[in-house]
Amino acid sequence: MKRINRACIVVLDSLGVGALPDAADYEDAGADTLGHIQDLFPLSIPNLQRLGLGNVEGAAGGRLRTDSPVGAYGRFGESSAGKDTITGHWEIAGIETDVPFLTFSEGFPQELMDAFVRESGYDYLGNEFASGTEIIQRLGEEHERTGKPIIYTSADSVFQIAANTAVIPLEELYRLCQIARKLCVGPYAVGRVIARPYILTEQGERIRTSDRRDYALKPPKKTLLDILKEDGQTVYSIGKISDIFNGSGVTVSVHTDNNDDGVTKTIEALKKDFGGLIFTNLVDFDSKFGHRRDPEGYAKAIEDFDRRLPEILEAMKEDDLLILCSDHGNDPVHHGFNHTREYIFGLFAGSQVKPGKDLGTGSSFGDIGQTVLDCLTDGKKETSVGKSRRREILQEDES
Repeated sequence: MKRINRACIVVLDSLGVGALPDAADYEDAGADTLGHIQDLFPLSIPNLQRLGLGNVEGAAGGRLRTDSPVGAYGRFGESSAGKDTITGHWEIAGIETDVPFLTFSEGFPQELMDAFVRESGYDYLGNEFASGTEIIQRLGEEHERTGKPIIYTSADSVFQIAANTAVIPLEELYRLCQIARKLCVGPYAVGRVIARPYILTEQGERIRTSDRRDYALKPPKKTLLDILKEDGQTVYSIGKISDIFNGSGVTVSVHTDNNDDGVTKTIEALKKDFGGLIFTNLVDFDSKFGHRRDPEGYAKAIEDFDRRLPEILEAMKEDDLLILCSDHGNDPVHHGFNHTREYIFGLFAGSQVKPGKDLGTGSSFGDIGQTVLDCLTDGKKETSVGKSRRREILQEDES
């Protein structure tokens, strides 16, 4: 069997392909991110279709199927409890989360907020369950007048701090988040503390910037990233990957401004000479369109990615393996403003991949990471979650 020298995982954040069997337990019965977008705004995505996205079991009701796809494809169920970013990415990389991260639908306990005030030297606004774009419009003027940061949460396990960077400079906002991360442990252990900087335009519009930063809990055990780093391989993270894993196992970390920038920096990484893993998160699908319940914008973002997909494929080397996947759902026509409990897709591409191989439905997102680790270590290493699909997707070496 031929040697894979490098794998590149690109996460199309939140592009779920249909409700999981237990979705009703999460109030997500009937959720279908890709399918409902296709219902409203029929997609022109020939390159994703060519890899087999439309042939994935249940994806968009089969309406995007194509004859003779060139990639291997499948869908994967979530074995972890939850539907958030950390849970999804951690499971991809080999950690199953048995207990969902804590959420605070009524706002954070007063003792936590009192500790934040003492440690930070700032009073605050908000401390409520809210949409990020809505709360900065509603409380932005008071924040800008008083200098008090805006604190809020959501259905995800997050402690978010929003601030106008003309009022609280970026580095000071990051410092506040670091204080919150130190405090959010034990009975307050949220999965992520998130800095949410914004600017006020001359037209009076408050717009969040790309300088967001996530401060995650440290993974409780070794992940795909740690194992590869310990094996002497490069782990090249693009976008918020390093934040999601709290820097653990990362050897190179690259910031991105948006999806298009993330694609550009992935292509730049593919053109470099190194072995190991490139791990990219394209967050706009989730943050700009899923959470904001914008199916038209989401559809355009998928089509924009599809147009650039050939550039990624062209930049790959003979011994590269590309995996496109998602990490949860965020159905933009579903109720609320939060993630949805869905299957994720997996598309595998490269010169060594068997064209048209249908992997069916896997029981864990961890199949993706386990496959990568099997390929990059010749089966010598493994994570604790998932089943390797290496022998199913790669052509045999007949030389």
